[in-house]
Amino acid sequence: MNKKLVVFFSHRGETYFPGGYKNVIKGNASIIADKARALLKADMFEIRAKDDYPEGYDECCKRAKEEQKKNVLPELLGYMPSLDGYEDIILIYPCWWGTMPQPVFTFLNHYDFSDKNIYPICTHEGSGMGNSETDLSKTCEFANIFAGLAIQGSTSLECDKKLEKWLKVNQLI
Repeated sequence: MNKKLVVFFSHRGETYFPGGYKNVIKGNASIIADKARALLKADMFEIRAKDDYPEGYDECCKRAKEEQKKNVLPELLGYMPSLDGYEDIILIYPCWWGTMPQPVFTFLNHYDFSDKNIYPICTHEGSGMGNSETDLSKTCEFANIFAGLAIQGSTSLECDKKLEKWLKVNQLI
């Protein structure tokens, strides 16, 4: 039987929502990851940078932009021992500066994704998937990358129907 894996990166703290900022204990991508894991009855792994991102929105954005500009691959707190046994990987992340956050690239560069199916889900507040699908295809060139799902982060608590429909379209449930 094909085991499914939900992998996510999420930011806690001050987050942009339409009309201003809101302090969140649980990031939007984390909320969606919990929903996906429950629907899929999948295993889950959280990508965490060893040096946590600042909770303040502006400080977090500044660091993320600088890391992307310099192509920094931040050290992670840990890794899964192996991706063996997982064929379908649901990868969930916020869109930062038009693509995936640098810790996601660190994670992706650590493993061989040959013949794995990657289903990206991106949270955003207006940029959609940005360039993340293209960047994902370049980073994991031997994986099967499926069309992603863009979810406005501020709607993450109410995205159940949209998420379930996308998972069904991709024949994951």
